[in-house]
Amino acid sequence: EPDVTIVSGLKDVAVFEGDDVTFRCQVSHENARDVEWKLQDVALQNNEMNEISVEKGKIHTLTLRKVTEQDIGTITFRVGPHTSTA
Repeated sequence: EPDVTIVSGLKDVAVFEGDDVTFRCQVSHENARDVEWKLQDVALQNNEMNEISVEKGKIHTLTLRKVTEQDIGTITFRVGPHTSTA
């Protein structure tokens, strides 16, 4: 099975407190396993505040709902040994 790589990485985003923000990362193969999103080195789970999904099989998205000052920091997307940060 070929290595999944990051085709299109994360982009830095500025957002106002209380707004939603979405990050996207495109990978080379569909159905990528071993995928992880982090905020400040804390792994994120899909819940009411963090919406994690996959569009068209290759575009992994993370939406942070109603961000606060505590959400300031580095977002990291990891697939296998490859990472992208914003």
